[in-house]
Amino acid sequence: MLYFDNNATTRVDPLVLESMLPYLTEQYGNPSSGCRLGKLAANAIERAREQVAALLGCEPREIVFTSGGTESINAAIASALQLNPGRRHVITTAVEHSAMLKPCEALEKQGRTVTRLGVDAEGRLDMSEVEHKIKPETALVSVMAANNETGVLFPVQELASRAHERGVFFHTDAVQAAGKVPIRAAETGIAYMSVSSHKLHGPKGVGALFVNRRTAFHPLLLGGGQENGRRAGTQNVPGIVGFGKAAELALQNLEREATEVKALRDAFESGVLERIAGVQVNGNRTERLPNTTSLAFEGVEAESVLLLLERAQICASAGSACMSGSLQPSHVMRAMGFSNARARSTLRFSISRFNTAAEIEAALELLPGIIAKIRGT
Repeated sequence: MLYFDNNATTRVDPLVLESMLPYLTEQYGNPSSGCRLGKLAANAIERAREQVAALLGCEPREIVFTSGGTESINAAIASALQLNPGRRHVITTAVEHSAMLKPCEALEKQGRTVTRLGVDAEGRLDMSEVEHKIKPETALVSVMAANNETGVLFPVQELASRAHERGVFFHTDAVQAAGKVPIRAAETGIAYMSVSSHKLHGPKGVGALFVNRRTAFHPLLLGGGQENGRRAGTQNVPGIVGFGKAAELALQNLEREATEVKALRDAFESGVLERIAGVQVNGNRTERLPNTTSLAFEGVEAESVLLLLERAQICASAGSACMSGSLQPSHVMRAMGFSNARARSTLRFSISRFNTAAEIEAALELLPGIIAKIRGT
């Protein structure tokens, strides 16, 4: 299997699995328990908190472990609104992940106002529009750090500073960015940042919310006093330990992401453009994640290509994994001003440090024939 769908999920690093195993077997204590096994589990969680904090460039006390990116995003939204009950306006973008867009739709049904900022044909925001849309009733500005379909990076540090100056909470969905590009959360005006373990070679079902130490926080889940009273529920110790190890390895491999992984992505992208006519790259080709390419193949339906890729043992996607099977064209492509035809002809290929040059070449040998077959040429 040639796996190029790493923005959907990543394989668990063998070292991550190894770190988790003791907490699935003999070290099974509840971290809230005062017994020896409980204390071992609690210590393991705090070690993981340090590892995740190091990756995000913040203090361990600013990390709240959650069940994943979706919970972290929802927690940030709920906190900002709870802490500003008189403010009923949220600003986000039209190209966010559904984990942000769906809660915003729910807010509108509750009578709140949501502004969705548009992007240009390269997937970039108009910074002046962001500033213009912030109002006295704005409770939260939320802009993703990197788009999950195109890989386009957003200037979240500048956006956070502008929101902070206006007294507005700023949240960023950094699920795709964490572990692929450097992050220094403590050096920005970011109030909340969401990340997920399974996007950086850790286990599924665990994530984190960065809460700036200078920012108030109202928990989404109430119950026990876990996570210093910020997230109730018995912690997923094996998952958190694995997340911590994955974060440690991601930090060690950041330079590799910027060089080796980027070189593999560029080799694949240039190879496709050289060997197949009628292909366009979606999104800015400079300010983007080092592992992601979004390609529109003229005259084909992405779902047909994916079917033949699957038969050839190649994994890719038409966009966000959470929208797989949808009959609607990608909202990201439509927000960029592309036609439905271009949106439906788009495939996303996302590379990881576990991919090889040989795999890239193997895919390049197979893909032109698949496209030609569908085009009937």
